[in-house]
Parts: sequence; C-alpha cells; structure tokens
Amino acid sequence: MARTLCSLLLMGLLAGCVTVTEEKNNAKFDTIQIAESRIALGLAYLDAGQWERARQNLEMAVQHAPTYYRALISFAHYLQEVGEYDQAEEQFKKALRTSPRNGDVRNNYGVFLCRQERYDEAQAAFAKAIEQPYYYKMSGSYENAAICALKSGDAVLAKEWFEKAIDHEPNRPLSTLQLAKLEVEDDELNEARLRLFQFHKRYGYRSNSLLTMISLEAKAERPHEVERYANVLAKQFPKSKEYRLYLANEY
Repeated sequence: MARTLCSLLLMGLLAGCVTVTEEKNNAKFDTIQIAESRIALGLAYLDAGQWERARQNLEMAVQHAPTYYRALISFAHYLQEVGEYDQAEEQFKKALRTSPRNGDVRNNYGVFLCRQERYDEAQAAFAKAIEQPYYYKMSGSYENAAICALKSGDAVLAKEWFEKAIDHEPNRPLSTLQLAKLEVEDDELNEARLRLFQFHKRYGYRSNSLLTMISLEAKAERPHEVERYANVLAKQFPKSKEYRLYLANEY
C-alpha cells in the first residue's frame, strides 16, 4: 500500500505567552517581549522565503534573550531550514541546557534528529518531552514519535505511538488515518473499517482516507465496496495523487 509520511509537528514556534507577576522581573519581561517581536518577524519572513531578513530578526531575538527557549528553537528551526545543521544543533543544545525540563524544546529537538535520520536519538528526545511535568502537548509528541518510527521502518512501534496519540487526544485526524492504514496492513480489517467510518463521520471524505478504504475492501474481497469508494474518489478528487494511484492499481 502506498504510504505518505506526514510532516513532523514543531511545538512552541507559532505563539508565545509570557506571564510575569513580580516587579523585579520587569527587565527580563521586556527583553523577552522584544525577543518575541523579533521571533514573530523572523518566522514570518522565513515563511515568505525572505531568508536574510528571517536570519537577521531571529539572531536579534537570541541577542535580546540569549537563554529564552523560544528564541533558541526558532533560530534553530531557521538554521535547519537553510541546511546549517551543526549550528542548528548547537542552538538546540543551548536550549536544552537552559530549559532542560521544557517539553517543546525536547520535542523540536526530536523533530530535528528524526529529519537527520538519527532515529534512536529522536525517539529518546520525544520520550523526554512526554515525561516532562506540566507538558500538555503529549499527543503531538506521541504522533511525532510514531511518524519518526514509520520513517525508520518500524511499523510496530509506529502503531503503538499512534494509539497513544489517540488515547491522549481522540480527535487527531493524522494519527487516526495513519493507524487505520497500519491496521489494514496487519489485516485488522474490522478495526480499520470502524476507524475509517468514524473518521468519515467526523471529517468527511478525504482522498487519502478513500484510498485506504479501497485498499481495505480489496483485502476483504468486497469488489462492490471497492467500486463504491473508487467512484467517490473519482467524483470528489479526480486530480488527486490518490486517484492516480488507484488507476495504477497501487493501493
């Protein structure tokens, strides 16, 4: 069955929230607020492909708040995007030294390691993120661990982590669909069919969910159901990659 690996999820880059309750922290608060402004600008420039301005603003964020984890992981993200991997890892390690119990730092370091195909280290980083106290993004880190396991070729571990992600947050469409695909591969057809029914009820038809259902019904030797879902795929997603795969019998 054709499988598309989905993007790993970065944490703590899009929005910052700073709360200070003591006056003695005002100076630190001001530097972090300035850093937040530079982070927002830098990431916006990065999304727009304006690399020089992105770097300028993200470097300034680190200059204003050299131990602030969001400044460090945002700059590390930029460095990774432009292929400066050694420097990116240096920023991650600074963030780990200054914020060792921050789940976002450990999760994003895991994403970095997985993209470098350092799979065992990545799994260790995701596990460290998950075990941090007061870390509320566990489902996202489980999902990342699952995607990374899938990328490394360990479908058994991937299945375990996708199940954990759904246990912690049932409404995760990526984990739900990926788990259904793995269940089809393992001939757990009834479980996969129920999961896909629930997926379609909540999210509607998607091209990738329809192709998974076609694969499932083909395995179940139900040609009429294969034809039914293929017709939906052709009607709703005629230009999709999944429809081309169906036509090529690659499912």
